[in-house]
Amino acid sequence: MMFWYGDGMNGWGWFAMSAGMVLFWGLLITAAVLLFRSLDRAGERPARQGPSGPEQILGERLARGEIDEEEYRRRLRALRSGEP
Repeated sequence: MMFWYGDGMNGWGWFAMSAGMVLFWGLLITAAVLLFRSLDRAGERPARQGPSGPEQILGERLARGEIDEEEYRRRLRALRSGEP
């Protein structure tokens, strides 16, 4: 006698063991993928809220010092009047 259930497992025993192994590895791989994705997202910068409009971009350029106030006002007037 090999084990307490006789000479070996019947068909249902093999099925249960196989299904359990597939379920175990599936859960383990799913947990690893979810953990990896959550760690990957933690390093990302937050996305901007909506598209940036031309006036907002112009204001950002003024704040960074790329353009002076006179050029800012000139370009802002051109944007608001619809001139190219």
